[in-house]
Amino acid sequence: MYTEKTEIMVEPIHLGIRRKMYLIGKRIFDIVMSLMGLFFLLPLFLLIMVAIKIDSKGPCFFVHKRVGKNGKTIGVMKFRTMVVNAEEMLKQLTPEQEKEFKEKFKLDNDFRVTRVGKFLRKTSLDELPQLLNILLGNMTLIGPRPVIEVELEKYGFHKDKFLSVTPGLTGYWQANGRSNTTYEERIKMDMYYIDHMNVFLDIKIVFQTVRSVLKKEGAK
Repeated sequence: MYTEKTEIMVEPIHLGIRRKMYLIGKRIFDIVMSLMGLFFLLPLFLLIMVAIKIDSKGPCFFVHKRVGKNGKTIGVMKFRTMVVNAEEMLKQLTPEQEKEFKEKFKLDNDFRVTRVGKFLRKTSLDELPQLLNILLGNMTLIGPRPVIEVELEKYGFHKDKFLSVTPGLTGYWQANGRSNTTYEERIKMDMYYIDHMNVFLDIKIVFQTVRSVLKKEGAK
C-alpha cells in the first residue's frame, strides 16, 4: 500500500518539475529570439514604416487591446494595416458584413485595410512588432493567439484553461490552417496545444509556421 501511494504522489511532482523547467527554458528562448529578431529585422522594420507612411496617413504602429494570461489586458503591437478611422467605418457595414464580423470578429474582404496593409497581412509581417511584447513577457513566441474580451465567450468552459497560459506570436492554430479553419476548430487546436505543450511541439510549430507564411496559407 505504501509503495502504491508513493508512485501516485511521485508522478505529479515529476511532471510539475518538468513543466517548470520547460517554462523557464521557454522564457529564455523567448528573450534570446526576440532580441535577435529586433536587431536583425531593424532594416525591415524601417522599410515597412516608410511604406506605411507613403501609403496612408496615420501612425506606423497600432496597439490593440487583447486578453493575456490570467485575464490581464495587454497591448498587442502591430504594424498599422487599416485606415486611421477604421473603428468608425464599422458603422458602414452591410447586414451580411455585420453578421460575418460578429461570428469571426473580422471580415474576409475588409474595405478598411490599406494597400500596404493587405501585403503585410498576407505575409504576416504586420505581427513582427509583437517581438517587443515577447521581450516584455506579456507574450511568448509559441502559444495560443491572444483574443479580444468578447471572444472569450466563444471558449465557454475552456476559458479558464485558455487564460492559464501566455498568449503567443504564433501557435498550433496558426500553423495548421489559421483563417481556413472555423472558430470551433481553432478552440480545439488551442486546447490541444495547452494539454500537450512541450519543446518538440514548439519546434514543430515553428517550422509549420514558416512553411505556412512562405506559402501564404490561411492569411487574410
